[in-house]
Amino acid sequence: MVAKCSAEPLDRQVEIVYVTQMEQTLHIITGPTAVGKTEFALSYAEEYGAEIVSCDASLIYRGMDIGTAKPSREEMARVPHHLIDVNPVDEPYDIVAYVRDAQAAVADIFARGRSVVVTGGSGFYLKSFFAPVIDVVKVSDTVRAQVAALHESEGLQGLLAELSRRSPHGYGNLDIKNPRRVLRALERCIASGKDLPSLQADFAARPEPYADFTKHYVLLERDKENLKQRIARRAEQMLDQGLVEEVEQLRECGIEANPSAASAIGYRETLCFLRGELAREALLPAIIQNTNHLVKKQRTWFRSQIRRPDDLVAF
Repeated sequence: MVAKCSAEPLDRQVEIVYVTQMEQTLHIITGPTAVGKTEFALSYAEEYGAEIVSCDASLIYRGMDIGTAKPSREEMARVPHHLIDVNPVDEPYDIVAYVRDAQAAVADIFARGRSVVVTGGSGFYLKSFFAPVIDVVKVSDTVRAQVAALHESEGLQGLLAELSRRSPHGYGNLDIKNPRRVLRALERCIASGKDLPSLQADFAARPEPYADFTKHYVLLERDKENLKQRIARRAEQMLDQGLVEEVEQLRECGIEANPSAASAIGYRETLCFLRGELAREALLPAIIQNTNHLVKKQRTWFRSQIRRPDDLVAF
């Protein structure tokens, strides 16, 4: 079994007026972890004859069921779901693969005369429906090795010094405190021969994905204290339902070889416990704390990235 959100009502509700030509509309339902996206999306999809395309980075992986609150077999039998259980847990799955597979799923659903509901809370996957997310600059293994060696020998400051030399007009909107992003930015500058402002301008000028479709955003929200209670309850349910045993099985399947899967909340804390790095009594508090931190980041992302309130219906 998997953990489910309770059926309690959302704290605010606003009437939604839907576009009549559903086949030309992507309905995107999102919100923070544990807010109740699964049941809302199921009920909506049933009412309007839609199929669900997941934009959750962890639901991609087979075997990651309890810790992701993956829809149950019964729930997935109610409405066809796409992009769930499509990848083995020991093999990474990136945004390039997601964009490819999501486009194929959307095209297939529309070709069969059905409507599309996109639902999930993974920001980068969600963003791929309304903004470019894939970089077209090709970085060779030689360049990656060169930049990695610089990072190893001189750290973040060494990367920034080289980046300043190659991008004398500034860093644009780069987060220079994030070593991973600085490393990737330097790789792109070296590979393209362009500075960061030019690269960022090129990226911003790329066409919007799904430009021929109307996009209707539904953001689900709850009172902060109510959501914290739901998060705590869900974490308790996951452990009661066998999260530790699930992660033990996933270790045998190679989850630790896949950083994306192994770092998912609920899984990384349980892996720490199984490796003896975290006490059993500290496991539940760690999952709850890290989930609340994630929710805070998600809310910040929604405010900064979904910028068109006329496309957003808040509850």
